[in-house]
Amino acid sequence: MAAERVGRKGHSPREPGAALQRRQARVTARYDRGELQRRLEVERWMEERLRDLYGEQADMILDLSIDDLLELQSDEERGNKLQVMFTPCSQNTDEFIRELVTKLQGLHKVQVQRVGMEEPKRH
Repeated sequence: MAAERVGRKGHSPREPGAALQRRQARVTARYDRGELQRRLEVERWMEERLRDLYGEQADMILDLSIDDLLELQSDEERGNKLQVMFTPCSQNTDEFIRELVTKLQGLHKVQVQRVGMEEPKRH
């Protein structure tokens, strides 16, 4: 009976270091649920507006990243970068750029942290 409790039928008993190894391999992202929801709303708004500007080709024309814009130091830099990106667009993009820059205020770049991951050891 004691032998039956040690391992499950068809499974070998867990090794003591296996759980620790699994925990160390996790990757987590730090975020606030409200921040994540707001970011998702901005992304949806962006996609909708890009479709208004470019039609169905919006996905193929621009690769617009919120994180890339958030890396810039000021709203002015973000606006300038967007102006350059939208130069080839035949539609007027000024309103879109102003609204997007405003919506980006208060958002933060998503931080991904590796928890317990060690750098590969070189021998």
